[in-house]
Amino acid sequence: MGKVVVVGIGPGNYENMTIRADRALQACDAIIGYHVYVDLVKERYPDKEFMTTPMTRETQRCQMALDAARAGKNVAMVCSGDSGIYGMAALIYELRGEDTQPEVEVIPGLTAACSGASILGAPLTHDFAVISLSDRLTSWEKIEKRLENAAEADLSMVLYNPASHGRPDHLKRACDILLRHLPEDRICAVAQHIGREGENRRIMTLGALRDADVDMFCTVFVGNEMTKVLGGNMVTPRGYRDV
Repeated sequence: MGKVVVVGIGPGNYENMTIRADRALQACDAIIGYHVYVDLVKERYPDKEFMTTPMTRETQRCQMALDAARAGKNVAMVCSGDSGIYGMAALIYELRGEDTQPEVEVIPGLTAACSGASILGAPLTHDFAVISLSDRLTSWEKIEKRLENAAEADLSMVLYNPASHGRPDHLKRACDILLRHLPEDRICAVAQHIGREGENRRIMTLGALRDADVDMFCTVFVGNEMTKVLGGNMVTPRGYRDV
């Protein structure tokens, strides 16, 4: 019996991958994942067997990994960012159910909230919420409630999946919800292609964010009332200077 290792590869570049993740990918027989994420690691691990599925085939992908492990292979299921934050770790456990075989190991990675924050400055030094704007698996009504609650609590926010071809206006709709509670001049930012070719950042107000051009490679940051721009960087103080 083989093993399934669910590996968070961070943004995709080797410099932002953990040593533990690298060792797991070196040691495995096969690497399985969404084809975009597998392509990010293929060049570094050319001797591996690669298995991919397109987007929306998460269950098929995870079942492939479990079946391969049951056939005796040590399998790495790669996830962008972290393996458990919007990753495949939970689905692997769900499909395995109450069984304890094959063995499953979860290896964390650098999620976009962390890697995106690092290129923007220090926007998440205080409490924050992470919310996905994709309504493929979560109803928009529930997403709206979470946005409302985070805004009312004055939490900084990180918004994943802000737009795609099928939902081009979701960020605009989210901003309209936030603007019911937050001022138009609230500091926000967009980090795009984090850790990859074309990496860029844009700092703007919430009012400007509503009409910003974003895609599935963007992560959006919304500051709290203390967030400011210092030297061109987005900074959310925690209050250390006041102690």
